[in-house]
Amino acid sequence: MSAASLTSRPGAVLADLLPASTASRARVRDLALVLGGAALTGIAAQIAVPVPGSPVPVTGQTFAALLVGTSLGARRGFLALALYALVGMAGMPWFANGTSGAGGASFGYVLGMVLAATVVGALARRGADRSVLRTAGAMAIGSAVIYAVGVPYLMAAADLSFGAAVAAGLTPFLIGDAVKAALAMGALPAAWKLLGRRG
Repeated sequence: MSAASLTSRPGAVLADLLPASTASRARVRDLALVLGGAALTGIAAQIAVPVPGSPVPVTGQTFAALLVGTSLGARRGFLALALYALVGMAGMPWFANGTSGAGGASFGYVLGMVLAATVVGALARRGADRSVLRTAGAMAIGSAVIYAVGVPYLMAAADLSFGAAVAAGLTPFLIGDAVKAALAMGALPAAWKLLGRRG
């Protein structure tokens, strides 16, 4: 199937444009995408800027997780972020600032990213990555999912009140989230248009 026909097909995500002529090649492709998605998230997590008064840094991790989920679709996005979380829990130092293991104050955000990648991947299969406004909506929903898991986890791990957890684990990151959404709003629809023209 050509790239042009895939770009017009409902239910396709960007990763589906990579050719795989047989079922075994499709499995190899999917394995490579899952490994690559986990690695990209780990690399992006090393772009970390401390936030005064918060145990949670600003990182490239959330952007990578949402981009991986949107580009790979729900199943592969879930597997990529689940692999990232499990390998980090096992000791690979690829969480923010080269940390690893479970139980830190920011680990809830990692768990939220697994769920968020699944959600935005499902939305992408419904065309949420093909226009600027729909991409913005998908990124906003994905970010909300991350916070819905991360902030309560931060409350419990750091023994904070709800207000203090929001102040430390949500409010300082809203501007950065808007910048990340703007990047995705430009990149994802542009990728579909470019691939459609090449097909």
